[in-house]
Amino acid sequence: MMNSMATEPDIREALRQVLDPEIGVNIVDLGLVYRIEVDGACVRIAMTMTSPACPLADYLKELVTSAIRDRLPDVAQVDIVVEWEPPWDPDMMSDEARRQLGEGER
Repeated sequence: MMNSMATEPDIREALRQVLDPEIGVNIVDLGLVYRIEVDGACVRIAMTMTSPACPLADYLKELVTSAIRDRLPDVAQVDIVVEWEPPWDPDMMSDEARRQLGEGER
């Protein structure tokens, strides 16, 4: 039986396991993941950091790659592009992230 290739929702679910080390909320709900593109066994992720000065950018990229490879072994290549436009803003957080941070919903 052939395994099916990963889908964008599969990738998004795997990325929910990656917590921003400074904030403690997953990067999907924080709004750090801008785009996910799946091309067969290759995944390309466009994401940002909470700040251009984030000292943990490389660490976060490693966590993203590990989360995808651990949960979706059919993915052969993970390319991560860090983008600064548009700059991250707390308004990009989901209601779930706001609840976790005690900020209430929008």
